[in-house]
Amino acid sequence: KRMAHDLHVPVEVVGLPLVREADGLAMSSRNAYLAAGERTEALALSRALFVARDRHREGERDAERLLAAAQAVLHQAPGVRIDYLELRDAHTLAPARGPLAGPVVLAVAAFVGKTRLIDNVLLS
Repeated sequence: KRMAHDLHVPVEVVGLPLVREADGLAMSSRNAYLAAGERTEALALSRALFVARDRHREGERDAERLLAAAQAVLHQAPGVRIDYLELRDAHTLAPARGPLAGPVVLAVAAFVGKTRLIDNVLLS
């Protein structure tokens, strides 16, 4: 949205939730590269995001605690190598730290086998 606004592109950007497989994995053409065992490991990405999302819904607003909750889930999956796990302001994409006051995006990128997967969830 910010880029379209800044560049005066005459479009309306509409954000929608990610489309997910029935098991919660973010739908992606990259999923086809996952072996059966890797696909099971890949589910840790969405589980990690959902744990943090649920804690946020329950009232947790400390950025470090939310990240730690997601990291704990990812570290339980030995086949997942985290590239990044970050909380970002939903409007500016600036790093979100300390007590969260507005909507943020929790984003993850990780390798499962040779496949790099990405996922995110809006916390608002």
